[in-house]
Amino acid sequence: MGWAIALHGGAGDIPKDLPPELREPREACLRYCLKMGIDALKAQKSPLDVVELVVRELENNPYFNAGRGSVLTSNGIVEMEACIMDGITKNCGAVSGLTTVVNAISLARLVMEKTPHIYLAFEGAEAFAREQGVETIDSSHFVTPRNIERLKQAKEANKVQVDYNTRPIPKDDKPPAPSGDSQLGTVGCVAVDSYGHLATATSTGGLVNKMVGRIGDTPIIGAGTYANKLCAVSATGQGEAIIRATVARDVAALMEYKGLSLKEAADYVIEESAPRGTTGLIAVSATGEVTMPFNTTGMFRACATEDGHSELAIW
Repeated sequence: MGWAIALHGGAGDIPKDLPPELREPREACLRYCLKMGIDALKAQKSPLDVVELVVRELENNPYFNAGRGSVLTSNGIVEMEACIMDGITKNCGAVSGLTTVVNAISLARLVMEKTPHIYLAFEGAEAFAREQGVETIDSSHFVTPRNIERLKQAKEANKVQVDYNTRPIPKDDKPPAPSGDSQLGTVGCVAVDSYGHLATATSTGGLVNKMVGRIGDTPIIGAGTYANKLCAVSATGQGEAIIRATVARDVAALMEYKGLSLKEAADYVIEESAPRGTTGLIAVSATGEVTMPFNTTGMFRACATEDGHSELAIW
């Protein structure tokens, strides 16, 4: 048994000829966040503190679809969502529909710790943020030129766009052309300490051109985010598919009820349950195992374990 950590920056159709200027900043951020998480675990920070710390940093990076980099809804604003969960207690907190909160994951934790509830959304969540004194900023802070262009493309094609749909969105009568300019992905982190305590956190801006009020898998316990005494899971990809497949909970359930290992359970969910081309996940077990399967073209991901294993990969 030993500590382990994994993090992701989104899964989807990531072209293998992704230009260096789009690939390298994301790899650098994952590398930095991985080291931050390792250092925190070595400093005896709780897994809950570790996953919040790492996801906050990922939210602050404009290259990922969370926090600063969140994509825009059909009316040109952000509606961010996040979820955090502690494996031992199953305490959890979730938020949706945020437009001014700088770090959605920290507000999710406050929902968990400061309210009798699990999930707050939209104006209620925004009011709670103001009440708690968390950092907020004018919603225009999240409206970047890159995201305006992606929304314009999506509207012209009358489509929504998921994480790492990296080719310009085609109209129905036009084939897709290679690109990579839309490299935005949901972020997440899972961690276990040397005592077997587990935690998970996920944060996202959702879909480009999503309907106002749409809620994805990220804040739904058991879909995009779940942790218990056996494992911690954070999923990424097409939210509707992940919700239908109850991806994160199914990994834990296969371990709990079928006695599968973490890798066996995660592989089954990705290969047999979640539709092809829709889903990736990261997971750690109470015994320090780590796995990062996906059925999409790629997934920005990184992990490390106490025994010295370390990995950073896309495809």
